[in-house]
Order: sequence, then C-alpha cells, then structure tokens
Amino acid sequence: MGALDLPSEPDVPGPAERYVEGGADRPRTREQPGPEERERAYEAMPEHGYAETGDAAEPGRHPDGTGARSYWDEVPRFVDMWADQEKRWPRSPAPADRTDDPPGVDAATTEAACRVREAEPGISADAQAIEQENDHGGWLEGFEFRVKEEDRLKEKIAEQIEAEPGKSLSQILHKIPDAIRYTFCFQSDSYKQGYYDIKERLESRDHEMYYSRNWWSDPEYKGINTRWVSSSGQRFEVQFHTPESFHAKHYVTHGAYERIRDPATSRSELRELHAFQKEVSSRIPIPDGATDIPDFQKEGF
Repeated sequence: MGALDLPSEPDVPGPAERYVEGGADRPRTREQPGPEERERAYEAMPEHGYAETGDAAEPGRHPDGTGARSYWDEVPRFVDMWADQEKRWPRSPAPADRTDDPPGVDAATTEAACRVREAEPGISADAQAIEQENDHGGWLEGFEFRVKEEDRLKEKIAEQIEAEPGKSLSQILHKIPDAIRYTFCFQSDSYKQGYYDIKERLESRDHEMYYSRNWWSDPEYKGINTRWVSSSGQRFEVQFHTPESFHAKHYVTHGAYERIRDPATSRSELRELHAFQKEVSSRIPIPDGATDIPDFQKEGF
C-alpha cells in the first residue's frame, strides 16, 4: 500500500456528495471478492481492538450487550462493497508521468529527503518512548509507514510549487507537514485523555504543536490530525485514532481516497466513492468527549 496519506489538508476529500439511488450507471448485481481479499481484511483487525472486546467476538453482538452490529461486524460487507466498486470502475495501473513537473522539484525533493533522514531517527525515538510511557494504553500503529515515500513527496512538492510559484525552496519545504507521520491509537474509553497525554509528552520533548484538526464530526473520515515542528525545525504529523478509525482509514477506504484525489475520476464514480466513505465512517464509534477536543492553528504557520 505504501506510505499512508490520509486526510491532511489540502489533500482531504471535499464534502460528501449525495448518492443518487437507482442511477443509470448503478449495477443491479454484485460479485463477491476473492478469498485473498477477505483474508487481508480479517487479518487487519488489530489485536488492540476486535480481539479484546469479548462479547464483540460473537457476530452481530455489540460490546454493550445490545444487538447492534459493530464496525467489525460490518467489515466483510465493506470488503464486498469495495470489490464491487473496483470491478465496475476498473483502473489500469500506470506509472506516474512527471514530465510536466515545475522546475526545482527534483532539487527540492532531494533536500527534503535529506532533512527527513537526519531528523526522523530522533523524532521516532521520542515517539517510541512516549508509546512506552503514556498513561492511557496508547500504541503506535503503522509505524513502518512513518516516512513518506519519495515519489509521493515529490508529488506534494510539485503541487505546492504550482500553487505558490513565488515561494523560495525553503518556504516550499515548510509547506510539507507530513513527510514524517505517526499514528497513536487508543481504545474509545481513553481516547480523549490519551490525546492530551501524548500532546503533553511531545511538548515536554521540545516539539511544538502548531495545528490540530478534529475530524470526528466529519461524515467521511474519523480521527484527529495534528502537525508539529521539532526543535531542529523539522515538521511532522501525528494522527490520533481508535482501532476502528485506523482500520477504516488504512485497510478499507484508502483506495477510495486515492481515487477521489485522482482528477481523472468521473463525477459518477466520485458520488459513489463519497457515499462509500460515508457508509464506512457511519459505523465507527465516536469516543466519549472526542468531539470536544478543539481545533487549533498557531498564527504564522
């Protein structure tokens, strides 16, 4: 799958478009995904989530004792939905065409990659230490994806140069906040306390948060994305998730998000992609107090 690149402005998908039931291009049948697709989704259910919920291991049973279906009960249906989407809207994989990149992209990418190589080990050591020290059971997910792949980094730099052609190389690089990214996960009952715990521990290590965006009320994505700058000036991102919201982002809706970003995607498919993301997100439990965590933007960043 490569390095994750889920909502981080300005890459966040726009507002959901209403799905028109019974549209002319809506199929009447669905083919089931192959066994390998189902196996991937089941194996992806995190040990910190599904396996620890006790009663939730019984299909159709919610941890609170009600008959409500949990997010994990719905995962096989989501897998079927996405397999259907890919079959009806097939894509031929093609290498990225970088011939139209603006001047300076290669030099900027090289410099950005060099900065990341120098700064990442120290920031990662802090993140791993905080994982061990935090008081609310938080753990790092997707740690292997903490450094953005160079092709994706080059793409983001090219987009920024085109958007602000008058900016210097240094200013352009400062506009890339997520070349390094971490994700902390918490169970729902400790999510709010965990957010503030991680925030305080990062600040105690001389990292400064300059941006925080709460997406728990968004119809298509759940979680909180924060942006930081280290004492050496390296910017990085920290996301906060529950097992369900991380699983949805990483294993279920990633393909939809990538297609939404693709300018070649038709309006008809876009409506379905937004509808799919909304359906998945609607099944993710919102932790108590999560929506109360305020957004934050430091002036000058």
